[in-house]
Amino acid sequence: MKIQHPLFRNVPGLIWRRAAMLAGLAIVVLHCAAAGAARPDSVGPVTISVSNLERSIDFYTKVLDFRLLAKEQQSGATLDRLQGRSGVSRQVARLQLGTEIIELAAYQTPRGRPYPESRSNDRWFQHLAIVVRDMDQAYLRLQAAHVQAASAGGPQTLPLSNPAAAGIRAFYFRDPDNHYLEIIYFPAGKGDPRWQEPGPLFAGIDHTAIVVSDSERSAAFYTGVLGLNRAGGSENIGPEQERLNNVVGAHLRISTYRSPSGPGIEFLQYLEPRDGRPTPADLTPSDLASWQTIVQLEGDPEKIFGAIQAAGGKVLSAGLVQDSASPSNSELLVQDPDGHGLLLHIKRR
Repeated sequence: MKIQHPLFRNVPGLIWRRAAMLAGLAIVVLHCAAAGAARPDSVGPVTISVSNLERSIDFYTKVLDFRLLAKEQQSGATLDRLQGRSGVSRQVARLQLGTEIIELAAYQTPRGRPYPESRSNDRWFQHLAIVVRDMDQAYLRLQAAHVQAASAGGPQTLPLSNPAAAGIRAFYFRDPDNHYLEIIYFPAGKGDPRWQEPGPLFAGIDHTAIVVSDSERSAAFYTGVLGLNRAGGSENIGPEQERLNNVVGAHLRISTYRSPSGPGIEFLQYLEPRDGRPTPADLTPSDLASWQTIVQLEGDPEKIFGAIQAAGGKVLSAGLVQDSASPSNSELLVQDPDGHGLLLHIKRR
């Protein structure tokens, strides 16, 4: 008796549907290019919504060696238009690690929902990959601070069977609001050469990772609309990956995209298991599951606005918001096709 694996049932139908989807994505990319898709300048900072600003500052500065740069109170009509809501009031802290900057945003109004119970394959997942120069010492630092682990076991070393990632060591953990974070160690010959230079234990931020449902669809958005370039990728499977992500049977397609400067944006597509939950349709910027990756762009703001929707994104702002510091430029808060937040600073060219 011939037993057909469920994965290969209806293969002709799958091939035709896949071909049709890829053709559709090609049309989206061409449409975006014709519409005047943007040229990226940089990625970052990444903004994380937090419930208690002082507690989060304490965690990031004392445990992970970030440096506090500034704090400010934000509110007013421009912020309301940018977030597509009324009465927005928040306090924001800017922190630096290496050459990278993050923002922590605590909303007074409207108050957001706490971070939901989740797994690493839920599509609202996002993390910062914090580079360390000595994984064992960094892990001891996290243990001494009684940080909540998110990986199953300690740091994992990716195997030689995965040439693109062999020897990389990583560990997932949580901040005080349950956001996922990662410490990552790059051996010689892997990652940006600056991670091999001598310096502090916590070196900087290599990338922010997001779970996506379809890598091609996300690539059409991030390359066709935002202009980012693919910088590498791998297919990760095995016990080390299962323990790192704490997801049984984890089989991931990983793709990294970058702009000329700033951290990369890494897609995590779970080929297995496929039971990750979608981002809630009513996710708001003040909810703790909400992140906003800031992308600096050059292009035509009106054409970029249209390209976002054509590629499956969602605009949250009440239209293009004029940059008060430079009236010819615009800002726009959007979600990508999987609901991840992006704050676009668009310089008209």
